[in-house]
Amino acid sequence: MCLAIPGKIVAIDNSPTLRMATVDFGGVYKEICIQYTDVSTGDYILAHAGMAIARLDREEAEATLADFETLARHLNPESHVV
Repeated sequence: MCLAIPGKIVAIDNSPTLRMATVDFGGVYKEICIQYTDVSTGDYILAHAGMAIARLDREEAEATLADFETLARHLNPESHVV
């Protein structure tokens, strides 16, 4: 099963060889390839396997993140998901 995760672009490195972005996944920051996705700082993306595969609107991204938080609470009621 594959799972793509929404995140918010906080910085972009416009390297001529490979366009990368720093993406905030709920406080966890990862470098994601955005070479093939038309995005800007502040945009929300859907990331899978280190690649941005789609741009999301803010409402869609926030709804998906809320669903993940709900799922995490149901799977582990003692955890404190932020």
